[in-house]
Amino acid sequence: MCGIIGYLGNRAAKDILLDGLRHLEYRGYDSAGIATWELDGFAVVRSVGRLDSLVEKLGAMELRGTSGIGHTRWATHGRVSEENAHPHRSCDGKVVIVHNGVVENFLALAAFLKEKGYFSSSETDSEVLANLIAYHCAKEVDQRGHSAFLEGVRKALLHVRGAYGIAVMHGDFPGEMVGARNSSPLVLGVGDGEFFFASDTAGFASHAKDAVFLNDGELVHLRGGDFSICTLSREKVEAARRAVEWHEALVEKNGYEHFMLKEIFEQPIALENAMRGHFSVDGSNTHFGGLQMSPMELRQVDRIIFCACGSARCACLAAEYLIERIARVPVEVEYASEFRYRNAPLDRNTLVIAVSQSGETIDTLAAMREARRKGFRVLAITNGVGSSIAREADGGIYQHAGPEIGVAATKSFTSQLCIAAMVAIYLGRLRDLSCEDGVEMVDALRQVPKNVEEILRLDGEIRSIAEEYANYENMLFLGRQSMFPLAIEGALKLKEISYVHAEGYAAAEMKHGPIALIGENCPAFFLACDGRMLEKIQSNIQEVRARGARTIAVISENCSAAASMVDRAIVIPQTHFIAQPILAAIPMQLFAYHMGVLRGCDVDRPRNLAKSVTVE
Repeated sequence: MCGIIGYLGNRAAKDILLDGLRHLEYRGYDSAGIATWELDGFAVVRSVGRLDSLVEKLGAMELRGTSGIGHTRWATHGRVSEENAHPHRSCDGKVVIVHNGVVENFLALAAFLKEKGYFSSSETDSEVLANLIAYHCAKEVDQRGHSAFLEGVRKALLHVRGAYGIAVMHGDFPGEMVGARNSSPLVLGVGDGEFFFASDTAGFASHAKDAVFLNDGELVHLRGGDFSICTLSREKVEAARRAVEWHEALVEKNGYEHFMLKEIFEQPIALENAMRGHFSVDGSNTHFGGLQMSPMELRQVDRIIFCACGSARCACLAAEYLIERIARVPVEVEYASEFRYRNAPLDRNTLVIAVSQSGETIDTLAAMREARRKGFRVLAITNGVGSSIAREADGGIYQHAGPEIGVAATKSFTSQLCIAAMVAIYLGRLRDLSCEDGVEMVDALRQVPKNVEEILRLDGEIRSIAEEYANYENMLFLGRQSMFPLAIEGALKLKEISYVHAEGYAAAEMKHGPIALIGENCPAFFLACDGRMLEKIQSNIQEVRARGARTIAVISENCSAAASMVDRAIVIPQTHFIAQPILAAIPMQLFAYHMGVLRGCDVDRPRNLAKSVTVE
């Protein structure tokens, strides 16, 4: 949520800031703005709506300042309006700030500042933070001279409770900038005599050579052509630089109408990348170099808890079925947002696995920290190299899916399913899974990219199905066993992208309430891929048809009987059960995409949603 960009160098800041905000649009936002330091002070321009509205408002304005900050806001405190958009300026006009996060004690701070003569004109907690920094900087000017800016920011943040990633400028200290983070991401970019701040490296990757990922409680001071990092307690921090990798083609549409469609069609490559280097020489097992756990330690694990949110949680639910069936290890899947508040009893040999595409999901990060605080080993599955979750976990697995710009998870979801399948094989081979069964499962996974390519050829057929159903406002997704989590994910995708009310259920649960919704105005979307449960799911289809509802089904090639029972069937390749969730996900993604497009929705940036949820 929210995108931050900052620039301090020798080039005109305006274009760099706008370019950075373009590359951060995927994070989700409802307003945008920039501030640059000009010869006569700060120029602050803000606009509600898409970034194009800000560009139009800037027009031919001659902003020549070589330092500035920018922001795309996703509203938390205060309605969507220009006065609530960022950057915010302190009431004395000296401080401008962009902020991602929530200041939980902003009301108390606002009351204190009001007594000191600092008033807010917006409804946001971020403007309170700007005033608090201005107040402390004003106090420091009398005592510390030129060092007052950094010290003022540091002292202000000592009084803040909550999450923040900030970039700050002060009119008394042109040529300087301060950034800081706590629970909200902020990355420093280092170029040739120029510096950048951004919520993630996408904001500056085309300009910077190196990136420095900040830890919670760290501040960066840009001044005099250099930077320094310290903690809130004034301890100096040695910067750990990472080379920035940037491939422009990965963040462009390349002829596709939307990023979501492009990313759906990138899944064969993304899945190849997820599997690359993880299969044993004899083809009977998988292996992972980053787990930081020996086979003996993994054999001692007698319980696994997955913590995740959204689509990542759906992938974890599928992992639960696979790991329990293949490795015979008990698995539980927790909403990350609930885990740290539940005080759930965990036994000594529990392994916690945090799953997050961005690696910055605030609830998942907090759940991971809670588990580590209690002394448990925590692994991570993430697509975010250098992210907070990746850096703080004891070990983990990178997805290598590449940038995912569309808000809805597509290739990141299927790569998580693929990694879950590989983990299930690895744990199974440590226990009772035979070499022969391992070979069969590995062979099935190796065929997945080719199978996905076959399914993608059904795009036109799936669009025609969406055309028949685009006017419906309700839909149920139903599946059994490992297809049940996919039903939840299919419903989530449809809700996100087309704003159709949809729910995912275990098919047998339909008779325990949801069947009351079934009728001519509420179709059902079945996942009929699991051979063991095929007769059961066919009975569920008949129950729905008996009540006059239309039906769609994703069906494996060997399930011709089920195909004859439904109004529209999407036939996918037959495969081993370990790969079925991956293949079943593709038609549902295409169906949701076409439903969204046909209903006139912005499928890349759905309303009210953000790609990376960094605020609790």
